[in-house]
Amino acid sequence: AGPRPGPFRAGELALAEMRRKHNSTLKLLCRLAAEAVLASPGGVLPHRDIIGQLPGQVVRTSGGARLLLRRPSLEEYVLLMPRGPTIAYPKDVSAMLMMMDVHPGDTVLETGSGSGAMSLFLSRAVGPKGRVLSYEIRDDHHSLAKKNYRHWRSAWEIGHMDEWPDNVEFILKDISSAAADMKSVTLDAVVLDMLNPQCALPVVHPSLKQGGVCAVYLANITQVIDLLDRIRSCKLPFLCERIIEVTHRSWSVLPA
Repeated sequence: AGPRPGPFRAGELALAEMRRKHNSTLKLLCRLAAEAVLASPGGVLPHRDIIGQLPGQVVRTSGGARLLLRRPSLEEYVLLMPRGPTIAYPKDVSAMLMMMDVHPGDTVLETGSGSGAMSLFLSRAVGPKGRVLSYEIRDDHHSLAKKNYRHWRSAWEIGHMDEWPDNVEFILKDISSAAADMKSVTLDAVVLDMLNPQCALPVVHPSLKQGGVCAVYLANITQVIDLLDRIRSCKLPFLCERIIEVTHRSWSVLPA
């Protein structure tokens, strides 16, 4: 299984890269449609001039700008897809997936869905035999996450030999009121990406298997302190293993 051999087809996602000043790259994501046009600072390019081209080729826009065409990775898709709330960035998602040690076939709970970035990475990690339960309290975030997930799946099926698993259940509900739902579920891992994750812990911990991992995505250390205080005051059966900040440093290597 892998990318479908051959040229781009209508309905799949294409990524166009244009080199800019100071050795930077502009990336443009589009879903190919025969009558559509890709607009860039260097001019326009009709989608019909992309459909039929092989990934890795360079084409020119109406203004003469050079665009490198290829199929996007999941990381590139989540960085360029429509978003409402700030997404969990791929560098952080990768660290959390490793911390949770998610396997194919696992059942994982996510709160909240946001724009769907974590949902997509979890979907790939648990595979077709796994299951992701994604809770979201806001209707607009819930709808956007579902839309981004469906968009990626449908485009994937056109551009790849295998089918992307339909293994994410998006649930519009406050996790703190979902105790009855959790009684029938055994969770291999939990990831919390919400404003007050301490409200979710009493609900999810009875369903988390012994030794299972709960990874929490927080924006600042004040939230971390509040979370640890709640765990201690409520005597919840969680052990804080580690608190990390994930940083990436980009390098630019140029000829002397």
